[in-house]
Amino acid sequence: MSLTQLLFSFEGRVGRAPYWYFVLAVTVLFGAVFAIVGVSLFNAMAAGADAGAAPSPGMAAAVPLLSLLLLWPSLAICAKRWHDVDKSAWWILIGLVPVVGGLIALVFNGFIAGTPGANRYGNPPA
Repeated sequence: MSLTQLLFSFEGRVGRAPYWYFVLAVTVLFGAVFAIVGVSLFNAMAAGADAGAAPSPGMAAAVPLLSLLLLWPSLAICAKRWHDVDKSAWWILIGLVPVVGGLIALVFNGFIAGTPGANRYGNPPA
């Protein structure tokens, strides 16, 4: 499966390893952005009102923009992960249930092995 198919297609199946690699990459990316935004805010506050320093609007928009950019790939990876355990991609919505929804999604996507052999969503990931 190509990187384009992995990140933008909702068809097929993906194993646990690519799912965890994606989660790790997103976590590191958001950590870096939060660190940069935090340093920018700290420097602006340290400069005080005398210097008129404030974080740039670009810094304030970085996190929401990054979230929007990663929304589709996140949904695509999760859909394929649900397909691997022979469940519909609509199971992504279980994450909206407070407290237990996220835990159920984490267990199924991160720890439960996919169905052996082909299922209604295709052949097992290679």
